[in-house]
Amino acid sequence: MLPPFLGPNAPPVTWRAGVPLATLTTLEVGGPARWVVDALAPAAVPQVVAACDAAGVPVLVLGGGSNVLAADAGFPGVVIRLAGGTPTARPHPEGIEVTVAGGTVWDALVAWSVDAGWVGLEGLSGIPGCVGAAPIQNIGAYGAEVGEVLTAVEVYDRHTRDCGWLAAAECGFGYRWSRFKAERDRFIVLQVRLRLDPGGVARVRYAELATHLGAETASPAAVRAAVLAIRRRKSMVLDPDDENRRSAGSFFLNPVVTAAQAAAVAARVPEPMPQWAVAEGTKLSAAWLIERRA
Repeated sequence: MLPPFLGPNAPPVTWRAGVPLATLTTLEVGGPARWVVDALAPAAVPQVVAACDAAGVPVLVLGGGSNVLAADAGFPGVVIRLAGGTPTARPHPEGIEVTVAGGTVWDALVAWSVDAGWVGLEGLSGIPGCVGAAPIQNIGAYGAEVGEVLTAVEVYDRHTRDCGWLAAAECGFGYRWSRFKAERDRFIVLQVRLRLDPGGVARVRYAELATHLGAETASPAAVRAAVLAIRRRKSMVLDPDDENRRSAGSFFLNPVVTAAQAAAVAARVPEPMPQWAVAEGTKLSAAWLIERRA
């Protein structure tokens, strides 16, 4: 049965009522969603979302369900799960240009690019969720961020009710930040465009990863295998055989401080403190500081 506010000309999509959010989130908790629409094609997004907005019905776009804690009361509106798809690639003067749907599983995209021998996404292996969430969070791990290779994002703008492409420069990328977080609930990511390097050799910029590999350069496949091994050791891979897999993801931020503040913290610990120079100052490891109660 279709939600009554959609009207007679609703797009032919699959609706489900009363779906437990526990079945759609990595924490595996949460009550029922009033409605869930599965595999919503980008072309159908404007009509469905505009109808919800006009009727005052809340909308939640849900990918892999990580970084989400759903209430036992559930969600009183429409949960949208975007359609995925096979990435497409074409040659570009600066490498390979890949276009992929927002509902595609992120790690499937990474595996696909690594199998092709392309450099750019291997360090982001094992991150749960879907492609559409990647630019919103500007996901990053092991010295890499998606904003470094992302060139454009196709979005549906709920304010203007238009679809269009935003260049990377318009996305306001920063450390775990983007325009999409600043203007929360305005944009729905439909597709993402990435620029990858067919050169086949990845540069390793993260100390733990370099130590695991025993080198500062490696093939994309070797980097991916190392990242997955490290993440699995920390129960950060969604493995059904790992009883500790239930997680909301690593959603905290490493602190960015001034050089003087970093020096003051370093003076309080008896061992070398990991720190990295970034555009905004000096980045420290939140996990390292927490473990040492620094």
